[in-house]
Amino acid sequence: MAEEIKIELRNLKLEDYLGLKQSMMEAYPGWVGGYWERRDIKKLLKIFPEGQLCVAVNDVIAGCALSLIVNYKKFGDNHTYEQITGNETFSTHDPAGDTLYGIDLFVHPEFRGMRLGRRLYDARKELCENLNLKSIVAGGRIPGFRDYSGKITPRTYIEKVKMKEIHDPTLSFQLANDFHVKKILKNYMPEDKESMEFATLLEWNNIYYQEKPVLVNEPKDVVRVGLVQWQMRSFPSLEALCEQVEFFIDAVSGYQSDFILFPEFFNAPLMAPYNHMSEATAIRELAQYTEPLRDKMQEFAIAYNINIITGSMPFLQNEKLYNVGYFCRRDGSAERYTKLHITPSEVSSWGMSGGTILKTFDSDCGKIGVLICYDVEFPELPRILADQGMQILFVPFLTDTQNGYMRVRRCAQARAIENECYVAIAGCVGNLPRVNNMDIQYAQSAVFTPSDFAFPSDGIKAQTTPNTEMTLLADCDLNLLNELHNYGSVRNLKDRRQDLYQLNFIKKKPL
Repeated sequence: MAEEIKIELRNLKLEDYLGLKQSMMEAYPGWVGGYWERRDIKKLLKIFPEGQLCVAVNDVIAGCALSLIVNYKKFGDNHTYEQITGNETFSTHDPAGDTLYGIDLFVHPEFRGMRLGRRLYDARKELCENLNLKSIVAGGRIPGFRDYSGKITPRTYIEKVKMKEIHDPTLSFQLANDFHVKKILKNYMPEDKESMEFATLLEWNNIYYQEKPVLVNEPKDVVRVGLVQWQMRSFPSLEALCEQVEFFIDAVSGYQSDFILFPEFFNAPLMAPYNHMSEATAIRELAQYTEPLRDKMQEFAIAYNINIITGSMPFLQNEKLYNVGYFCRRDGSAERYTKLHITPSEVSSWGMSGGTILKTFDSDCGKIGVLICYDVEFPELPRILADQGMQILFVPFLTDTQNGYMRVRRCAQARAIENECYVAIAGCVGNLPRVNNMDIQYAQSAVFTPSDFAFPSDGIKAQTTPNTEMTLLADCDLNLLNELHNYGSVRNLKDRRQDLYQLNFIKKKPL
């Protein structure tokens, strides 16, 4: 009597990880690091559990299909695997997106021939239909091309596979499952030596897709940002400073601004009572106001229906001093960002330490990044954020001299061009004679753009009058960024020679 076989198609669970890992190692033999880490699967299951599928044979994981939902127009047809997965952080997953993107599908060699891959593909199609998504898109390997490299072009190879003159173990299967090849990609997955670094961009269209009318909370294409060029002045208390903060938030929100940005160390006037102490001690005293000020900003974000980037403030943790700020969303949530690069004077005067976390923030107006002052002078940081989908970079700064200001300004303009994003900078002006190391400030706040025909010829969307307390409002059209990514005169992000160089962030534990 034949052995009974039980096949189960279901959603993946974290308890399946060891079986998944073993199956994946067998499916990709000789591929260094060719399996997902447990933390990766855990994150996928947290952000999109219904998109992670597996098929088990007699309770053994025989195959898997892993997916994300993306807003496809943000990436277009010319993208890499690293870009579509947010450098494998899955930060690109967007529940409000329109496309189911397949990031992996494999079957253990022992179970091939049982048409398990077809079951996984059919389940993906069913999921795409049930979620009312436009299509399924995936980058497909062409492992058989290695035997033909140098003899025929990738395009000819794909045509011969279509005509069944050549059998490719991956592409032939995908074509048989109603996928069509949209494009040939180069350097999609550089470590795929079998495919000679080529890939096919595959698509399956959902014929049942229905355009959904969005009545409220529709993602905005044009985002209004407000900047506060803050005048340093004496404040007798935290309450008095908060009154001035609320004044600006009220004014900017009255113009239906989506964001408001405050400068670096705009709360420095609260150090005046501690001016008799050493500079290092005084700024540690200032740190006592940071969390109460964050709490007030969260209240204001809700009350005035505006997303607040709080500039920066000193923060003490485990006896170390950091320069931090908060992104306070208008839904009441808040996240912290930290200055990574500390200037020599911050070290010598205050004994300040640099943070270790770099990330984009999701907002109701797209992905944003925040870098504090000196950090924008390091091009690696905004590039990493751009690879994670950042569309607007906010830079709170504090500079005392014009040459210091020009370093921030020129670097911010360069970041806008090379990362094809908007960059908003806001600083303090005036003087604060009763606070050591904060005597005088110079600033001209501004919003910078990429440099192409759709944008101002000088790359300046708007700017303030130098050294004058005022607000600045500017509209940032995110659709122009998408057009630039795909059809710009030059495409700084897409044209990078990732076959020659790459940039990685070495992650450390948070504060």
